[in-house]
Amino acid sequence: MLQRIDIGPRMAEATIYGGVVYLSGQVADDPSADTKGQVEQVLASIDDLLGRAGSDKSKVLRAQVFLRDLADFAVMNEVWEKWVIPGQTPARATVQADLANPDWKVEIVITAAV
Repeated sequence: MLQRIDIGPRMAEATIYGGVVYLSGQVADDPSADTKGQVEQVLASIDDLLGRAGSDKSKVLRAQVFLRDLADFAVMNEVWEKWVIPGQTPARATVQADLANPDWKVEIVITAAV
């Protein structure tokens, strides 16, 4: 059965199908925060969505990280490494990208098992 969480006119925040949850790109609620603050906000949003989908960060299969500036890579990794569970880290790619809002410093897309 296909499920959607927080359906909007353009997209859902998450879609669940076949035992897998696909999260839309998550960005900071407060784009005035520095990179560390934005990554923390994004990971908190991911935790919330995963929980609502019946999953959690221990079941993350894949992460795609989009940074406005690769100079923020070390800061992002510092926050990321505190968030992930040692020994249960997902496959991950990190790239530099122009994000839709120039104040966003990071966007993260997650795929996880339910």
